[in-house]
Amino acid sequence: MQSKITGSRILITGGAGFIGSYVVEQLLKQSPEKIIIIDNFMRGSKENMRSFIDNPVVEFRLGDIRDLALLEDCVKGCDYVFHMAALRINACAADPQEGFDVMMGATFQLAQLCVKHKIKKVIYSSSASVYGLAQHFPTPETDNPYNNQTFYGAAKMWGEQLFRSFKFMYGLDYVALRYFNVYGPRMDTDGKYTEVMIKWLDCVRNGGEPLIYGDGSDSMDFVYVEDVARANIAAMEADATDEAFNVGCNRETSLKELLEALLSVNNSSLQPAFRPANSVNPVSRRLADITKAERMLGFTPSVSLEDGLIKLSSWYFELQKAKTAQ
Repeated sequence: MQSKITGSRILITGGAGFIGSYVVEQLLKQSPEKIIIIDNFMRGSKENMRSFIDNPVVEFRLGDIRDLALLEDCVKGCDYVFHMAALRINACAADPQEGFDVMMGATFQLAQLCVKHKIKKVIYSSSASVYGLAQHFPTPETDNPYNNQTFYGAAKMWGEQLFRSFKFMYGLDYVALRYFNVYGPRMDTDGKYTEVMIKWLDCVRNGGEPLIYGDGSDSMDFVYVEDVARANIAAMEADATDEAFNVGCNRETSLKELLEALLSVNNSSLQPAFRPANSVNPVSRRLADITKAERMLGFTPSVSLEDGLIKLSSWYFELQKAKTAQ
C-alpha cells in the first residue's frame, strides 16, 4: 500500500529543531512532493538541517509562527501539518506572556488555518508534562492532567483540547503525541537550560566532577529522538484521529542510574558528587505506558538507552572537537 507521505505536501513548524529535523529526514525517505519548514532558529539551527537543506523537495522559511501572513502562506496547499514549534518549559516560566503568544496564540491561529485550507491531519507535539506527577505508573493516557503545575504543561494540554474541539466542530483530524524525556544527537548543548546529560558529558571530556542534585532517585523515561520521529510518522500514517498517545520507552531510569550508564558507555571511572537539591521538583517520577501507541500506531521504541547514550556521546564529542578546531 502506498504511503500517505508519497506525493504529499507537508508543513513542519519547528522543522529545524531537535526532533523536527529527524522527522524531515524520515519523511524524505518516502518521496513527498514538498516539505515546508518554518523555524525562527530560537531553538532550531541550520546545522540540524545539514543533511537536507539542499534537497529540492525541502523549502525552508526563516520566520516566526506568530507571523500570521507567513504561517498562512506555509499552510495553504499542504496536505499534512506537524506542529512542533514550541518554547522550552523553563522559557515559558521565565516569560509567560511569550509562552502564551507562542504556545497558545500561534497554535490557535494554526488550527484555524488548518480548517480554512482543509488540512487532512495535524500531528501535534504534546508532552508528558501534561500529567505533572502522574497518578499511576506506568502512566496511561487516561491519567488526568490536574497535577500539572507548569505553564508549559498547561499550554500543551490546551493545545490538545483545542485540536479536540476543532475535530468536533470542523472535522479536523489530528493526533497528539505526549513525548516523555527525549534525548540524542542535536539536543540543546549551549542554552541556558542545557540538559543534565550534556553537563555530564562535559565532565567526561574535561575530567570534571559530575554533579547530582538531590539523592539521584528522581526518575525519567528516556526515549531516543529517532524513535520519537518514527512515532510522528506512524501517527500521520495511521487511521487514528482524535487521540493522544504516550511516546516513551516504558523504562524507568533514575538520575543515578543514568549517570552510571553514561559513564559506563564512555569507559569513565569518574565518581558523582551529590549536592543538595537546588529546587523543589514537583515531578520526581516518569514512566510511560505505551501499549496504546503499540496497539493503534504500531509504534515500539527500537533504540536502547545504552545504544542511545553511545550515539549521543559520539556526536557530542565530535561537535566539541570541531568547535575546538575552529
